[in-house]
Amino acid sequence: MQLADILALVGDDFHAVDQLINEQLASRVPLVEKIAEYIVNSGGKRIRPLLVLLTSHALGHCGDGAVKLAAIIEFLHTATLLHDDVVDTSDMRRGNPTANAKWGNAPSVLVGDFLYSRSFMMLVELANLKVMDILSTTTCVIAEGEVLQLTNVRNPNTTEEQYMMVIQGKTAQLFEASTHGAAALLNAPAEVQEAMRQYGKELGLAFQLIDDVLDYEGNSEELGKNVGDDLAEGKPTLPLIHAMANADEEGRKLVRQAIRKGGLEDMSAVMEVVKRCGSMEYTRQKANDSVARAQQALQLLPDSAAKTALMALAVIAAQRTR
Repeated sequence: MQLADILALVGDDFHAVDQLINEQLASRVPLVEKIAEYIVNSGGKRIRPLLVLLTSHALGHCGDGAVKLAAIIEFLHTATLLHDDVVDTSDMRRGNPTANAKWGNAPSVLVGDFLYSRSFMMLVELANLKVMDILSTTTCVIAEGEVLQLTNVRNPNTTEEQYMMVIQGKTAQLFEASTHGAAALLNAPAEVQEAMRQYGKELGLAFQLIDDVLDYEGNSEELGKNVGDDLAEGKPTLPLIHAMANADEEGRKLVRQAIRKGGLEDMSAVMEVVKRCGSMEYTRQKANDSVARAQQALQLLPDSAAKTALMALAVIAAQRTR
């Protein structure tokens, strides 16, 4: 099953989500509307709202509440992108200039705040305390994950455990909230809610692990961003952490120095060390392990087209090239 097949399963619901997103982007301040529309409509795959819709279908009902939750999740995700691009001083995302590159840092941060606020206005309309609890916790964990990543920048002593804490917070948490929130919205049994929470978490981990592989192996045009950004920013992601733990003294020293100074001057030499240590294969295997755990969590669900799609989506996350 391909992503297009999965999207076709929830095509009408996705259309309703898009309509609601466009309605909720309305603002009395033209620049807010302009920037928000630019980033929301800039070609993202919208995997997180897709997870809300698929989970709802797998549990037997996808109504207006699920559509609203999917839009909320997309607004939260978009707000984090606006803030991330400012923090990372990124100039390209999804093949387009970032909002901060076009309009500056201050408007980008403030429009991100607008989207956060709008998402919580919509969340109040859902009037579901359990979902509110999940999403309010999620926004805190995401912020903590981003701050933790910031403290690790240019720190070659970052451990694999610390790295996993970062990606759990900054990426996997919102995947988890998408599936867990949908199950909670439908008042699914506690064990089903936990299974969907686990599925979302493991899917998110796999997604970010592959992102970090593609930062070194990907194609800039396919990815829609600059290859090597992580090394340029001095971010010690898993391929580098594994290489430092397994390289000889010379290789370890090279990678450590490259992380400390940032930039791409040593990219080729670092990649040689990474390849010799099998660090890309190690990172991909970690992603595959998460996929297996995600699929195992789905065993609790009854068979359905939506369940099959969720199983396939986990594989797609680990096999993607962009």
